[in-house]
Amino acid sequence: MPDLPNLPDARDESGHLIRELHGVTLAQILEYLVAAYGWPELDRRIRINCFAVNPSIKSSLTFLRRTPWARAKVEELYIRTRTAEVLRKSS
Repeated sequence: MPDLPNLPDARDESGHLIRELHGVTLAQILEYLVAAYGWPELDRRIRINCFAVNPSIKSSLTFLRRTPWARAKVEELYIRTRTAEVLRKSS
């Protein structure tokens, strides 16, 4: 799990800290990010080929499951994006 010390403690609808990724699968994270940003923007934010060349959920999951540094970057982007979304809704 990424270390994000400067991020506020936002909680999801179930009351869990978003940064803990409680009950959130890698597939759910990736689907959320693709819906939020699309493949081109994901590639711009996290430079990995699985987002740039014929991107798909399946091929990206295969790569991310085998590549810890890339998975950590994806999880960090999810946590930051989800935290910002929750904080916007609560203000």
